[in-house]
Amino acid sequence: MFFLPMEIIKKKRNGFELSPEEIDYFIQSYTRSELPDYQMSALLMAIYFRGMNTSETLALTKSMLNSGIVVDLSQISEFKVDKHSTGGVGDKTSLILGPIVAAAGIPVPMISGRGLGHTGGTLDKLESIPGFNTQLSLEDFKKNLLKSKICFIGQTKDICPADKKIYALRDVTATVESLPLICASIMSKKIAEGIDGLVLDVKYGSGAFMKSSEQAEELALKLMDIAKGYGKKVVTLITNMNQPLGRFAGNSLEVEECVGILKNEPLSDAIQSRFTNETRELSLWLSAHMIHLSGKTKSADEAYALAEKILVSGQAYEKFLELCKIHGGNLNLLPKPKHKLDVTSTQKGFIQKMNTETIGVAGLILKAGRAQVTDIIEPTSGFEFHKKDGDTVEIGEKIFTIFGADPTLFEEARNKLLSSLSISLQKTSTQPLIKKVLC
Repeated sequence: MFFLPMEIIKKKRNGFELSPEEIDYFIQSYTRSELPDYQMSALLMAIYFRGMNTSETLALTKSMLNSGIVVDLSQISEFKVDKHSTGGVGDKTSLILGPIVAAAGIPVPMISGRGLGHTGGTLDKLESIPGFNTQLSLEDFKKNLLKSKICFIGQTKDICPADKKIYALRDVTATVESLPLICASIMSKKIAEGIDGLVLDVKYGSGAFMKSSEQAEELALKLMDIAKGYGKKVVTLITNMNQPLGRFAGNSLEVEECVGILKNEPLSDAIQSRFTNETRELSLWLSAHMIHLSGKTKSADEAYALAEKILVSGQAYEKFLELCKIHGGNLNLLPKPKHKLDVTSTQKGFIQKMNTETIGVAGLILKAGRAQVTDIIEPTSGFEFHKKDGDTVEIGEKIFTIFGADPTLFEEARNKLLSSLSISLQKTSTQPLIKKVLC
């Protein structure tokens, strides 16, 4: 069929539905560099303002998926399941749930991403372990899944090249915040993994892309529609990102927190135990839903009990050590921060709320994350949290500890952290970590 790009742009600009053939023509032609950036930018902006219905979003996902290969995991007969999070500050659950589910005998193929902006990336956390190589070939990826039930790699040039090219354009044309574009980007990569099931962790709040739980649920339902359209089993947890997850944010710091959980290390400080337990609980529930999707248990509660048993027994930690060996990582050489600074409160009262995105920006100041794709991450930079929503605080009491290699960056990060806090004289109610489960 013959298509004119400007007619497709005009059609969407005027609010009409695009056919699967029109969408595929545009995506494949752009991926092959047969269409210029300005025409793709125009279509992205039209989609941003006019949206896409379910059929269009499914067609967009299919076209992006078909721009590259789908990993063939047919040699692995067991049910294969992955988890995807929409991202946040301190979000480190993949490092715990992957080993738990793999230790349960269920293959976990994880093609993960890097951090960009205030949210962290799984690959960056793992690469803070010296020698940990996430750039394995697809053949090695398959071999490790067959043998060890787990492997983490980054997106290769053969997997959804359309998504990689289009995302870079969305980032510089202010078209990131579009539900159909988000859905197609996420699901094309996940379906390309060759998985049978997917557990989604869709976050809402000040540190999340979706600011309200209603927006998060809308995104979750669209993602689930696509997964079901491809015959995948799917469950979504709507989770709270109005404050950072867990005790630490920052790459090597988060690895250390996860290792402590995997080793069942006790914490004498009640507040820090509570924060670490947030990471533990969310990881266990995500693991439980992954296990339950596989059919290994009759209920999510039964799967939770199995996941906790695997964690407490040390099997998950042994699987994590096996994962490090697969990728060449030496956990014993995990780097420690050279400098630290305690950040104390200038007010007395109750922490009413934390602006988690502002905390993430403070991490960018320390080079714990990337403001641009080309930025180099400092693996030991980050924060420890001593207080969170609803906690009492006195003037001069420690709220954060800043860690990093360059103390000249600490003062600006300190000011940013303090600006993230709202402190009031009255105690406010806190929100649950897991708001809803969608099946």
